Amino acid sequence: MNEITVHVQKLTLLSKSLRPLPQVKVDKNKKIYDAFSNPEQRYRMRYVDLIVNDHVKEIFLKRTHIIRKIRNFLDDKGYLEVDTPILQSIPGGAVARPFVTYHNSLGIPLYLRIANELYLKRLIIGGFHGVYEFSKNFRNEGMDRLHNPEFTVLELYVAYKDYYWMMNFTEKLLKCIFHQMQKNFKDILIENDSISFQTPFPRIPILDAIQTHTGFDLREMEEEELRKICQKLHIEENSQMNKGKLIENIFEVKCEKHYKNPTFIIDYPIEMSPLTKRHRYKKNLSERFELIVNGQEIANAYSELNDPIDQLDRLREQIKFSEKKESMFLDKDFIRALEFGMPPTAGIGIGIDRLVMLFTKQNSIQEVLLFPQMRPENKVK
Repeated sequence: MNEITVHVQKLTLLSKSLRPLPQVKVDKNKKIYDAFSNPEQRYRMRYVDLIVNDHVKEIFLKRTHIIRKIRNFLDDKGYLEVDTPILQSIPGGAVARPFVTYHNSLGIPLYLRIANELYLKRLIIGGFHGVYEFSKNFRNEGMDRLHNPEFTVLELYVAYKDYYWMMNFTEKLLKCIFHQMQKNFKDILIENDSISFQTPFPRIPILDAIQTHTGFDLREMEEEELRKICQKLHIEENSQMNKGKLIENIFEVKCEKHYKNPTFIIDYPIEMSPLTKRHRYKKNLSERFELIVNGQEIANAYSELNDPIDQLDRLREQIKFSEKKESMFLDKDFIRALEFGMPPTAGIGIGIDRLVMLFTKQNSIQEVLLFPQMRPENKVK
């Protein structure tokens, strides 16, 4: 027949395929039929998603490239990559509801870590100049397009630096990733919003941002006044929320969405930042910033509090006002470590999943996790 032909003399079956793959069809007008596009099916059967949707594999290749670029950037600066415990006897470093398990041999409850911050600070106390970790964290909280119970964070701590230095460092890191991912250096276009990585990024005090977008000046306001403001703005508030939590809610609901280009929101009230140094110039504020891009928090950073007496008082105050389901635990060993002396330190946590969402132009965290958490298909008796 004048065709290339394979003369098969022996055939060995390597694997049985008992289920047919979805057959995506494209007509002459390039209209797609029978696409494997249902989000729940795609996330639940990611193995099929990867086979039939080529663009999905591209997302995860880019995720690997982003992490590798960050790692190379930090290694070139001489910072040390480390591992810290995932199972912890005290879940410290953040205010969040932990997952709880039990260690039979020791006879004690253990917690999946909600943050690795306090362990990395112990290493700074131990004499390392700069340490970082790509940390898998776990929080037993709600799920939505920006939150998954298991998520990845880059935490970096550098001795003898402060939050001013960390803002400059963050600009360089983000611009490096941007140039790696955007070969033509054009702005990122997400849902018709053009996001520019032109430096320097704006630096806006959080109370100024709230006044701009709500008309209310919260400076000098006490807790009861803040509650009335929340009620006027139709923002959730309850008796277990302290002053810091109320301000945080107002910013998240009324302000965050307005910042599309990378913006540093700086100088948070001291009540919102129990692990942060008091501001050197501004009363009742702390040396903290959050990086907001495309209307969502990407990073959170401090000039780290290294006064053990102040730290103990602030943690006790935080515990008193923490919501019952989101308690902050008192890590006495961390206080003991601080008593040996921690140098002035800058620290930052960068949400890797949200960073990947940004650079792959996805609007859901489930799109950048190979296996996002899903409700079981069938309840098992």
